[in-house]
Amino acid sequence: MAREKIQIRKIDNATARQVTFSKRRRGLFKKAEELSILCDADIALIIFSATGKLFEYSSSSMKEILRRHSTHSKTQKKPEEPSLKLHLENSNYASLNKQIEEASQELRRMKGEDIQSLTLEELQQLEKNLEVGLSRVQERKGARIMGEINALQQKGKHLMEENARLRTQIMEMSKTGTQVAADIAVCEEGQSSESITNCSSGPQDYDSSDTSLKLGLPFSS
Repeated sequence: MAREKIQIRKIDNATARQVTFSKRRRGLFKKAEELSILCDADIALIIFSATGKLFEYSSSSMKEILRRHSTHSKTQKKPEEPSLKLHLENSNYASLNKQIEEASQELRRMKGEDIQSLTLEELQQLEKNLEVGLSRVQERKGARIMGEINALQQKGKHLMEENARLRTQIMEMSKTGTQVAADIAVCEEGQSSESITNCSSGPQDYDSSDTSLKLGLPFSS
């Protein structure tokens, strides 16, 4: 009668799991010993149980085998790391070259060059892309023109306000000058004794008036 195949999964029963662990651990160590003897191989086994207990087997010195393992791992990683880095750099370089070539080709086709090999669908797509690009250029151009027009309008408005302010100042200065000229003319014409008095620049010399009156008397010997 054939032996029933055991399903490989975690054993739920703790006692059965511990019994299976002990049996299979001893069997694994026995197989490792047989392989070491038959094939003259250095073998080291390290097992931690579910409770954290350590079990180990080595065909020779465990430390020596672990040292050889560490040295071998470092030796294997050193040549692989540059190789992997170089591979990535080459891959990136090839990808960038491909992108540059595709962009250059698209630019030439946008200029109408290298379009002989394009199919009808590709030509239609290129035409659509050109129309979209032209529409965006025209939109941007219109916005820029409107911006410049608005700036010129604002500048013109500012100049008009400045001209109006200067015109007002000139009119006020002209009115002031006209009034001053009229006052001077009145003073020069001597329309009244009061105006003459106001036009004189200094105080009246009353002594001189008295002298004039005295000179009008008859002279007596």
